[in-house]
Amino acid sequence: MVDANRMIYESVAGVSKPVSQIVMGTLFAQDIDRATPVLDEFVLQGGNCFDTARHYGDAELVFGEWMKDREVRDDSVVITKGAHTPNCNPEAVTSQLSESLERLQTDFIDIYFLHRDNLDIPVGEFVDVLNEHREAGRIGVFGGSNWSLDRVDEANEYAARNGVAGFTVLSNHMSLARMVEAPWDGCLAASDSASRQWLADRQMPLFPWSAQARGFFVDGRAAVDNLDDPELVRCWYSDDNFERLARVREMADRQGVAGVSVALAYLLNQPSPVFPLIGPVSVEEARSSLAALDVELSVDDVKWLNLEI
Repeated sequence: MVDANRMIYESVAGVSKPVSQIVMGTLFAQDIDRATPVLDEFVLQGGNCFDTARHYGDAELVFGEWMKDREVRDDSVVITKGAHTPNCNPEAVTSQLSESLERLQTDFIDIYFLHRDNLDIPVGEFVDVLNEHREAGRIGVFGGSNWSLDRVDEANEYAARNGVAGFTVLSNHMSLARMVEAPWDGCLAASDSASRQWLADRQMPLFPWSAQARGFFVDGRAAVDNLDDPELVRCWYSDDNFERLARVREMADRQGVAGVSVALAYLLNQPSPVFPLIGPVSVEEARSSLAALDVELSVDDVKWLNLEI
């Protein structure tokens, strides 16, 4: 459904409020004065879902302060993540969740993600500790960030055998651009056709990070002869991605929008629920991303942008 403010909302099983399909990432929110205008703009445009993490420096503190000041906790869907490597174990889940709740100035997290996986830990131990916090009312639904699809299936098989809640959300990377190399150790993508089919078969909501390929589709940012940003070059530069960029620009010209808006709209038009995380650092960047809500893409357009036809 489309609200009068043009934001699209979708339901996520186990979350009591409709969730804005575009999610505001808070990694940038290290200073309340700089973060406030961007967060305010997102709410003004109808956004109500925010992603943060214990691993994001002071982001939880800043976001928690903003949320309290604006008195929007009851209207917000709050995501946070914990147990990042090297502290990826059930004990860290408990200690870091306690810290996150305090820093966010809330007693409940709507959606909780394990920030990484640890293959040395039996998957059932993670499922058990997450259910412990769910039953205590500290978290709602939960899942994995940068978890392999096989491990998610294993977690849910364990949950089914033991009559407890399983993973119902995922936060791996997805963008129109193929991730050539992970920006950080332990990062996993779900952009390939097999992963997208897995998501579609299960209709599992995906909350992808770096949904805009770290600015690859921003007008003037990426070019074959522009090597100014070594990380952008390392992670996203490839012949197939530059062909996607050319098609994005063609579609953007056709619809009178920015290329980054088309690239984000690609994610909003998947056959499974996708709630892309955006990371604008200014009001202008936020507006450019949210303009994706105005882009119209057919099924064939989506395939064409991804070089499938």
